[in-house]
Amino acid sequence: MGRIAFVYPGQGSQHPGMGLDLKKSDLLARFAFTQADQLRPGTSDQCFFGDEETLKQTANTQPCLYTVEMAASQALLGQGVTPDMVAGFSLGELAALTVAGAVDFENGIKMVTRRGQLMQAAAEKVDSAMIAVMKLEASQVEALCAAYPEAYPVNYNCPGQTVVAVKRDQLDGLKQDIKAAGGRALPLKVSGGFHSPFMAEAAEQFGAYLQDVKFSSTFKVPLYSNYTGYPYDRDCRELLQQQICNPVRWQTLVENMIADGADTFIELGPGQVLGGLIGRIDKSVTIYHVEDYDSLVKTVKEVRPYD
Repeated sequence: MGRIAFVYPGQGSQHPGMGLDLKKSDLLARFAFTQADQLRPGTSDQCFFGDEETLKQTANTQPCLYTVEMAASQALLGQGVTPDMVAGFSLGELAALTVAGAVDFENGIKMVTRRGQLMQAAAEKVDSAMIAVMKLEASQVEALCAAYPEAYPVNYNCPGQTVVAVKRDQLDGLKQDIKAAGGRALPLKVSGGFHSPFMAEAAEQFGAYLQDVKFSSTFKVPLYSNYTGYPYDRDCRELLQQQICNPVRWQTLVENMIADGADTFIELGPGQVLGGLIGRIDKSVTIYHVEDYDSLVKTVKEVRPYD
């Protein structure tokens, strides 16, 4: 085995009941939920018992996902499995930031809570949506979006999959064009058009908020940026602000992690969306996930087979 990368999913991966099994089965995971409830009361109840609509609201989604991702991280780290590098998709980048040691849990959940509030407020000002475009190359998606004044390719996920943020009154026309080009459009479980100019105000306000956040000057492991696709090489505040209103370069990011030696990826948090994308980017890597007790045990057994 070469180098291990921890990766963290973003909005759209949430589901009712997420994290409950981990909380019941692992002491360190349970402590993460206790911390979250102390800093943001009701977080655990939303994770475990919130319905789809409650969890779809960005102001809830972000702190809830962050908490589940940190619970999964603490459970895996407690088993002696540590990363050589980390990354997260959109919101997941803040969980990766915490595991890399740039901030502690308290500042992390405060950041994601504020980020979620700002992005939800921005989303409520523009009737927008996000769709995953399948079976078309990114350049084709860019060309189709260029015909619409407010349609933006925003997540470059993997070969043949690009996510678009679009104003809702332009959505039907764009979907027809995608179908005519041989593609397929799938709606995402999010409440707005993120990583696009629709989020410019949220990004600016989040940047102002970050001025008062204290970041460590050194990371425990390299952290890869959604905004650039490369390891952090500048002030955290700039990269986190720009991430909100600019595309996620996920394919580039994963390719760079692999070039830097990652051959084992562990997705921490609900679902296996990132694992699917990574497998399409490079079929030679090994992919695991941790979201409940069974997947924790299986991953530890596979990653530490001789212990």
